[in-house]
Amino acid sequence: MTYDRLVCANCAAPVSQGRCPVCRANRERLQQEGPFAGLNPMALIALLVVLVAALALVAQHTA
Repeated sequence: MTYDRLVCANCAAPVSQGRCPVCRANRERLQQEGPFAGLNPMALIALLVVLVAALALVAQHTA
């Protein structure tokens, strides 16, 4: 999930603005996550399906 859609429970402002210490701490934590943290689950599943299909094609071609 990206932090630009999150609302802080402490100050009721968007977390991306970093108005309070809680916002800033959560913004830092979310920015440190891996490169696939921003992808939604359906995009990850689609990526996995494409990868499996590509591996199956390579396996079929080499056999």
